[in-house]
Amino acid sequence: MPEEGKVTDTISDPRTAIADAVIAAGQSASLKDLAQLCAIPSVSARGQELVPCALLVAELMRKSGLQAELMETAGGPPVVFGQLRSPNPDAPTVMFYNHYDVQPAEPFELWTTDAFTLTERDGKLFARGVADDKGHITSRLLAIEAVREACGGSLPFHVKFFAEGEEEIGSPHIGDFIEKHSDAFRADACIWEEGGVDESGKPALYCGMRGIAYFELSVSTISYDAHSGVGGSLLPNAAWRLVWALASLKDANERILLPGHYDTARKASLRDLELFDKLPGDEAYLRSQFGLTDAGALGGVQTTGLEFKRRAVFEPTLTVCGLNAGWQGMGAKTVLPANALAKIDFRLVPDQDPDTVHAALRKHLDNQGFSDINIKYLSAQRPARVDPDHPLVQLAAETAIGVYGRRADIIPMVGGSGPMWWFTGRLGIPTTSPGIEYPGVRVHAPDENIRIPDYGNGTRHLAHLLLRINEVCG
Repeated sequence: MPEEGKVTDTISDPRTAIADAVIAAGQSASLKDLAQLCAIPSVSARGQELVPCALLVAELMRKSGLQAELMETAGGPPVVFGQLRSPNPDAPTVMFYNHYDVQPAEPFELWTTDAFTLTERDGKLFARGVADDKGHITSRLLAIEAVREACGGSLPFHVKFFAEGEEEIGSPHIGDFIEKHSDAFRADACIWEEGGVDESGKPALYCGMRGIAYFELSVSTISYDAHSGVGGSLLPNAAWRLVWALASLKDANERILLPGHYDTARKASLRDLELFDKLPGDEAYLRSQFGLTDAGALGGVQTTGLEFKRRAVFEPTLTVCGLNAGWQGMGAKTVLPANALAKIDFRLVPDQDPDTVHAALRKHLDNQGFSDINIKYLSAQRPARVDPDHPLVQLAAETAIGVYGRRADIIPMVGGSGPMWWFTGRLGIPTTSPGIEYPGVRVHAPDENIRIPDYGNGTRHLAHLLLRINEVCG
C-alpha cells in the first residue's frame, strides 16, 4: 500500500485519457440535465413533486444507456432503479446510491437567485439540490458513459443505480423496501451519494456515517391558550412542562441521561485515531464560520487537535432541533400555552441502535414523571462503517492521483447520517465516496452551490476508479 498523502508512480492506462475526453466533451450537456433536475422542487418534507422528479431521473438513466424503472415503496415515493449489464456475465456489480429529493429551500429571501433555477455565478452553480444530491446523479451517469466509451462501448462490470426520494426525511421506507428486494440489490461495490475535496482542494473519502433517531415530543395541558394573568398561578403551562422534560434528558456537561445510552457506543479505534491525526483539521474553519469561542465550546470544554476531530463524529449527541409553544409573532401577547412541541435528534455512533434509543426515551420520561409527554418517532438510521483499509477504499484513494495529483485522504466516519447501513451492514457491500463537493457548498442552506471545476474533477475521479474497480472486486 502506498504511503498515504504521497504521489506514487502508477501504470499509465490509456483508457483514462479517453474517459477524461468524454467527460470534458459531455460536461455541458450533463449540466443541462442537472438544470432540469434542479428545476423540480422535489421537497420530500412536503411530499412535493417527487414522482415528476423520479420520472426525470429514470429518463436521464435511459439517456445514459441504462434500463430504468420506478419501483413502488410501501407508502413512500418510488425508487428509481437502473441497470446496465456487462457482456461478461461473471463481471462484478457496482451499485450507485443517490437520492432525488431535496431539503426545503426556505427562506427564499436569503437566496441570491431563484432556488430552483440553476444559475452560474463566479465559476459556481447555484440551486437547491445542485450538490445534495442531484449533481451527484448527473455526475455518476456521465462517469458511466465515459467508462463505457473508454472500454470500447461496453462495461467491464454490471451497473445497478438506486435513487430514492426520502433521504432528506430519514429514508423511512427504504429499510422495508430493501428487505423485500434484497436479492435485487446485491453488489460487489457501492459508490455512495456524495463526497469531494477539503479546504485545500485535496480529495477525501469517508468510511462511515453516524446513525440518527429523530423524535417529535409534544404535550397538551389545558383545552386552549389561557390569559397568563388569569391562569399563570393556577393552570399548567405546556411550555414549561416540555422544557422540564427536555432538561431531564441531558446535563450541563452535555452528558445524555438516558440509562445505558453509552453502554454500546463503540469508541474510535487506534486506526481511526491514526487516520484522524493525518487529516488536515477543519477546526479553524468551523470556529470562524460559527463564531465559536472558548465560552461557547460544547459543555464548556474547549477541545482541539485530535480530540476535536474525534469528538466531532465519535461522540453521541442529543440536539434540540426546534421548539414551538405559545405566541411566536411580533410584540407581546400574554398567553399561557396549552400546547408545546419540540423536535430532537440523537446522533448515534457505531453499535448504538435507534430502536433501543426510542424505548429508552419512553422509559426515561415515564420514570421522571413525564408520561404525559407524547413521542412521535419520525425517522431512524443505524450507524454505518466501512473498513478504511478495504481494497475498494484504498483504490479510490489511489486513483485520485490521476486527477488531483495526490492520494485522497480517508476519513473514518462523518457526523451526518443516511441509509448507508442498509447497504454496508444489511447487504454487506463495501462502499466509497468520490464526489463533486467542497466545504463551501452550503448544503441545506440558501445559496447551495458547487464549483464547476469540482464537477469535472469529481466525475473524472469516479471514472478512473471505475476503470480499475475489477482489480478489487473482480
